[in-house]
Amino acid sequence: MFKLNCILVSSVNNVCRQLAASVNANGSSLCGSVGLQRTLCSSAVRLQEAKASSTEAENTNTDFSKFPPLPGQDSLLRWEGKTFEEIPIVHIKSTYNNTHIQLTESSGKSMVRTSCGTEGFKNVKKATPLASQSAGVSAATKAAAKGVTFVRVVVKGLGPGRWSAIEGLTMGGLKVISITDNTPVPHNGCRPRKARRM
Repeated sequence: MFKLNCILVSSVNNVCRQLAASVNANGSSLCGSVGLQRTLCSSAVRLQEAKASSTEAENTNTDFSKFPPLPGQDSLLRWEGKTFEEIPIVHIKSTYNNTHIQLTESSGKSMVRTSCGTEGFKNVKKATPLASQSAGVSAATKAAAKGVTFVRVVVKGLGPGRWSAIEGLTMGGLKVISITDNTPVPHNGCRPRKARRM
């Protein structure tokens, strides 16, 4: 397509030059070929401008990505003037019996910590999605009080409250820009405990 545009532009430029040379040599033209010359030249200029704008659009499309950058990769995206690496991280550890939520700075310093047990749920009720959602809302309100609006989320574990905790964070007013699953998966590591007899 690019070669075709180049050939078309060069041929139009050649025709414009030939028409201009014939008009200048004769001193007059038949049927207003000056208008034809002006039309051809202006269309060639328009083609060149369109080609330049399309290359600029392609360059801007390659600079922008809707995916978060890889570690060590620079990005033009900013959230409240912060880069992706500077945004606070919410660590969600979802076990079968409880859900722990901790907000840390990008350096690792803890800012907010809560769990289903600290929200007042006891025993079996700690392992419900409702409990993890209320813990997420509580963590989000505490984080908003400290001036945090955009967060990255790192989820660990296979408990029942992993997604409802993220929903609680968004219900509490935080804006989640990325979700990372950091669940440890053994590659046939330790020997499992013996089967429970019923």
